[in-house]
Amino acid sequence: MRQALILYSSVDGQTLRIAERIQQHCLSHHAVKLLSIEQASAQDLAESDKILIGASIRYGHYRPELCRFIERHQQRLNQCQSGFFNVNLVARKANKNRPNTNPYMVKFLIKSPWQPKLVWVLAGRINFPALGWFDKRMIQFILWMTKGPTDTRQSYEFTDWQSVDDLAEKFAQL
Repeated sequence: MRQALILYSSVDGQTLRIAERIQQHCLSHHAVKLLSIEQASAQDLAESDKILIGASIRYGHYRPELCRFIERHQQRLNQCQSGFFNVNLVARKANKNRPNTNPYMVKFLIKSPWQPKLVWVLAGRINFPALGWFDKRMIQFILWMTKGPTDTRQSYEFTDWQSVDDLAEKFAQL
């Protein structure tokens, strides 16, 4: 059985939840190792036939660890079957949920030394009650500006889980 590696970079845990679902889907096709970007080693990459990386966006940026990881491992990532998905609240809008229409994915593909064979965009989740005061107010303001929900007593799930399953199937077939 082939070895697949799924890596994630998550702030609030939604990207991890998505990565876990993809892992479960792919287990019937491959042995699958799931690690955070911080846990992954060059050996993990070398032992894998294919690699999928998922990363969240917070305040318009990926976590710095993602960029450092890609810089450090770009050669291996470009050599193998690989994919990348991002998770962001902008993708909750129908005209911003595809790789060619999501501003974060477009910018990533222009700037990244890694050019994944599979790219995907997913909407995330906002759990207002779990946020600290500053993040709660900032995200509330951003959602208000973009005509999103702003009740800070609520959690909002924007992830299209069927799209996650579609991504998992595409990755399994790489």
